[in-house]
Amino acid sequence: MTADSEGRGRTRRVRWVAGGVVVLVLVLAGVAAFASARGGGGGESGVPAVDSADAGFARDMAVHHQQAVEMSFIVRDRTDDEDVRRLAYDIANTQANQRGMFLGWLDLWELPKVAPDGAGPMAWMGGEDGHGGHAAGHGGGSGAGAMPGMATKDELKRLGALRGEEAEVFFLQLMTDHHKGGVSMAGACASLCAVPVEQRLARGMVEGQQSELGLMRDMLAARGAKPRT
Repeated sequence: MTADSEGRGRTRRVRWVAGGVVVLVLVLAGVAAFASARGGGGGESGVPAVDSADAGFARDMAVHHQQAVEMSFIVRDRTDDEDVRRLAYDIANTQANQRGMFLGWLDLWELPKVAPDGAGPMAWMGGEDGHGGHAAGHGGGSGAGAMPGMATKDELKRLGALRGEEAEVFFLQLMTDHHKGGVSMAGACASLCAVPVEQRLARGMVEGQQSELGLMRDMLAARGAKPRT
């Protein structure tokens, strides 16, 4: 065996070991996160009740995030502006990952992904509904339910029909409403949820979405527009 082939062999072994360590770390991190989600939930089994804030937030925020991902993909194809496309990508990537966590927790807890017994969305918030006028969106008659900040079907259809700066402005306005609703929901979970890992995620969502709200406000101003509310 030549020196070069020995060197390549050592490099491959180092890469394999390094890759194995990374995979092991990720697996252990995932196990720790799910173990944390499994414990501290409030019931005797350590699993949240079906009507708990933990389960309700996971169910409702999974739906809420899905619409944010949808709007982000719509605007990506309606504009060439790199700043808007980058923001849309960041929102879609972040919220798709978080949505996967919510659905994973519900599976882990063996809880349904829809509200039990026909209960509507946001029932878990109780008196802290915090809707602040965002519940039904601004287009009316959407069937979006009582979830704060959700765009209506008509608004989504309009977004898909716009191009260029008009699409950018409308997307930023819709996503501003959406983020305000998300901050309201996440803030309620930070106060009401019992699972520590879910509380931490909710607090992180409040901070992250508030930061994006400031960015979107500036992006609207640069286009001679402002948030709708």
